[in-house]
Amino acid sequence: MSTNTNSGNLPDIQELQTLANQLFKAQPNEDIVLPEYNPYDATKPPVSVAGSGVSPSGIHHGNAVNLQDPQTGFNDPGLNASIQPVEQDLGRSFLPFELIPDSLFHLPFQQEQPFEKQLQQVLNGIVTTPNLPQIPLTGFGTDPAAYYFLKDKPAATLPGFDVNFIRKDFPILSENVNGKQLVWLDNAATTQKPRQVIDRISYFYEHENSNIHRAAHELAARATDAYEGARKKVQGFLNAGSVNEIIFTRGTTESINLVAKSWGEQYLHAGDEIIISHLEHHANIVPWQQLAAKKNLTIKVIPVDDDGQILLDEYVKRITPKTKLVSFTQVSNALGTVTPAAQIVQIAHSAGAKVLVDGAQSVSHMPVDVKSLDADWFVFSGHKVFGPTGIGVLYGKEELLNVTQPWQGGGNMIKDVTFEHTTYHNAPGRFEAGTGNIADAVGLGAAIDYVTRIGMGFIAQYEHFLLEYATGLLKQVPGLRLIGTAAEKASVLSFVLDGYKTEEVGAELNKQGIAVRSGHHCAQPILRRLGVESTVRPSLAFYNTCAEVDLLVKTLHGLKK
Repeated sequence: MSTNTNSGNLPDIQELQTLANQLFKAQPNEDIVLPEYNPYDATKPPVSVAGSGVSPSGIHHGNAVNLQDPQTGFNDPGLNASIQPVEQDLGRSFLPFELIPDSLFHLPFQQEQPFEKQLQQVLNGIVTTPNLPQIPLTGFGTDPAAYYFLKDKPAATLPGFDVNFIRKDFPILSENVNGKQLVWLDNAATTQKPRQVIDRISYFYEHENSNIHRAAHELAARATDAYEGARKKVQGFLNAGSVNEIIFTRGTTESINLVAKSWGEQYLHAGDEIIISHLEHHANIVPWQQLAAKKNLTIKVIPVDDDGQILLDEYVKRITPKTKLVSFTQVSNALGTVTPAAQIVQIAHSAGAKVLVDGAQSVSHMPVDVKSLDADWFVFSGHKVFGPTGIGVLYGKEELLNVTQPWQGGGNMIKDVTFEHTTYHNAPGRFEAGTGNIADAVGLGAAIDYVTRIGMGFIAQYEHFLLEYATGLLKQVPGLRLIGTAAEKASVLSFVLDGYKTEEVGAELNKQGIAVRSGHHCAQPILRRLGVESTVRPSLAFYNTCAEVDLLVKTLHGLKK
């Protein structure tokens, strides 16, 4: 009998052998033959988890499945079974189903991976404190340790969080740029991807690749379950009330355009008002401008103070009975300002307006609860939360989505089509015409698994510490002016440096392997409000370290010399 060398979550093979021998009364000195099983063996893909491979959309049609026993990916008792009891020559299973250990029943990427066991040890209180700073801060005229202004809290020390351990999950962080190890401080533009996400996408294309919902074969069933499983993960991540409230899009920009061109086209009329804030990304300005020009609407702007903070009292003055929509960002991509989202939503609803919240910059930095927030729509992009590019999410309240006209027409979003009339599915199907980005939706689900296992609370605490640490050091660079100094900020540090164009600073940092964004960040109105056309924008994630901040600051000091 073959012995599996990868124990993972498998039971002790000798115990299983003894159980099999007892159950089937093996002859003396003879073992019942047990099948070899390795849940990590990618050469042995699982059987269809949907049972029959019938499309789940058949439930809506009522003509493809037995509605009393649909045998689809919905509530399928075989959902977690990657093996079935093996029939022997005697016509019986080698073990009764109910006696097979649960640890044998897992789909790849649903079970605990090796990194998760180590991570759980970290979360249980095993804390490693890196030796920081790792890069000396020379030329400052004082002991480098003096720049650690939170001296009583060792750098990167947080119970249950080890940044050096987590960094091992991100292959690209070992990349060399210009002969230097990459320092990725461009996270507001896009975040890097952990190995678990990369491997999950690869596994999909190797073992599950198929179009979804519309075929009666095994790969379609696997792909459908993976895709709809990712939708379920997003629902949990946002604390949405139903999977029907989660619509997959290409990203934040498409999500906002979807609302503008479906709900906005249907329900807004000449003279109605839309309120946005001064902090918005162009993606939360241009679609509303286009709609306003087409339908003769009025756009109003919530102002900010010189620190980049929303002025709530001015917002209250601007809202009127004509205000039908308030759309704003939860975290500014250019400044890092965290807006008073709950208060803005409450004020808008009190005036009878609908609310869209742009969460592109918030979902990777803080827990999000759409039920508590009570926004009508919430949007974000997968690549901002350690997932793939080209995939995003529109959350919408289910009742509202179902009374909103579709944006695009085509396959998958219809119940029935004749040449005279088309009947649409309810959400989410009515807003997912055609073949979507299936593999990257699955990858987004893996990214959500990853950050959830670490804990958004841990991530928020660590990044807040890192932001305060970096802010304290940047303020000591001669001629450096921080742009956006709100009291409540996420991990964005925009600045300008006297004597240098922003692109020049970016180029010098690149020579040291440091990646930052320089430019207007698709947020020209807020930068102009604060008196600049562009900034240098380092932006932080939970895999960044104080040592990387030290290198950034050291390089800036070198420029000023």
